[in-house]
Amino acid sequence: MKRSITLLLGTAVLAMVLGGPAFSQGAPQTLALTKVDMKTVASGYRTSKVVGSDVVNEAKETVGTIDDLIVTPNEKVPYAVLSVGGFLGMGTKYVVVPYSELEIRNKQMVLPGATKESLKALPEFKYAD
Repeated sequence: MKRSITLLLGTAVLAMVLGGPAFSQGAPQTLALTKVDMKTVASGYRTSKVVGSDVVNEAKETVGTIDDLIVTPNEKVPYAVLSVGGFLGMGTKYVVVPYSELEIRNKQMVLPGATKESLKALPEFKYAD
């Protein structure tokens, strides 16, 4: 009797090992990793530090605030959503600029050539539902 139970348990364990998840289903997947320079990444700015930052122009006038960063699915390029105008959250308009247009100078986000009026003249951005 003991031998039958042991044999039955051994068969069950063998069946689980050999009949585990079928990893070979579908097309094989490959992942090509790119080597990353950690010093460059470590010297960058975290989104948690960028979002909420004031955006100034060359005259150091505040022209907006970074409300969000968006990466598009196709282009993989970040865009900055800026809130412009308004007072205490009322009348605020959202506009989008490519993140590459922003410069970091003395730990400030600078949008060269921008004015409050030029940003207000951009098309309004609305988040998709």
